[in-house]
Amino acid sequence: MTRAIAAATSIAKELNLPVDDATVLHNSNKLALRLVPADVFARIAPRGEALAEFEIELAQQLAAAGAPVAALDPRVQQPRGHTRDGFAITLWTYYEPVAPAVAPRDFAQALEQLHAGMRTVSVPGQRYTDRVAEALEIVTTPARSPELADDDRTFLSNRLNSLQAAIDTRAPAEQLLHGEPHPGNVLSTAQGPLFIDFETCCRGPIEFDLAHTPEAVCEHYPNLDKDLLDDCRGLVLAMVAAWRWDLADEFPHGHTFGTELLQVLREGTPWPTLSQITTRLGL
Repeated sequence: MTRAIAAATSIAKELNLPVDDATVLHNSNKLALRLVPADVFARIAPRGEALAEFEIELAQQLAAAGAPVAALDPRVQQPRGHTRDGFAITLWTYYEPVAPAVAPRDFAQALEQLHAGMRTVSVPGQRYTDRVAEALEIVTTPARSPELADDDRTFLSNRLNSLQAAIDTRAPAEQLLHGEPHPGNVLSTAQGPLFIDFETCCRGPIEFDLAHTPEAVCEHYPNLDKDLLDDCRGLVLAMVAAWRWDLADEFPHGHTFGTELLQVLREGTPWPTLSQITTRLGL
């Protein structure tokens, strides 16, 4: 964290943004900082520059389409991803939160608007199945998930494959998606709900996006296929379970979360939401 903060601070200063201190807003596999007094929202990931550039390009196109997305910092004349000390850094507008969370109806309406905007942009994007393949790689490679028991490894691999097959059998309509529009990736601002973090953008059925949201949000989103949503929700739970057992995962209480997800997946349908599991564990 110390290295990441130093990297973001030095980039901001080079761009003539005044920075005396940094406040950690979120810390898991990515770090989110508020740099003051410049009031910059810095996002830092231990990845290459290509993902940062993709996220910036997509955010700019979505903003031009009127989609509810957080803006890049307007004081940076040529927005781009920055790399320093092994980190990819992007600089965004900081929004003072106006409420602890976005109301479900507002969340659903904003996500519907985001999906509409995503149908108008032109960016290359992986399919959601590529993300499933990444999760399977973790599960089927013991060196990447050494603390995952063998029976859990077999079970989780089978669950990932069967749930993806169930979705593909339905042959749903697909479009560009956010990829992970959970409550942590939507800001409550004076301008309304704004989405952040587009590194996980992929193509798939809109129910795949809704599977990351609380049930109350789904109730306000129109024309959902409830059976497809249930399959997507199970698949998302299985994917998140795989990520929590990744040796490189830095999610707080990751193995506690991963163990709970394995139990939930064994219990079967109806699948709970990620928010319900987080609340149950007090995380």
